[in-house]
Amino acid sequence: MNVQTETEDLLPEYDFDYSKAKPNRFAQNEVKITLDEDIAKIFTTSESVNKALRAILSALPDNRMKGS
Repeated sequence: MNVQTETEDLLPEYDFDYSKAKPNRFAQNEVKITLDEDIAKIFTTSESVNKALRAILSALPDNRMKGS
């Protein structure tokens, strides 16, 4: 019986042709951001993070978010 481990089946590199790649229509259009642990203790939901970021953006002189 010839048993190979998973790493033995994989080559060190693969040459994928991404020119024919298409967007995944099943994927959600979300951006994932990792917060530092001390920040994550304060901002426990995505809504709280978005609210804080919008407050900061509204205070900027060149507010590009006015149209949205």
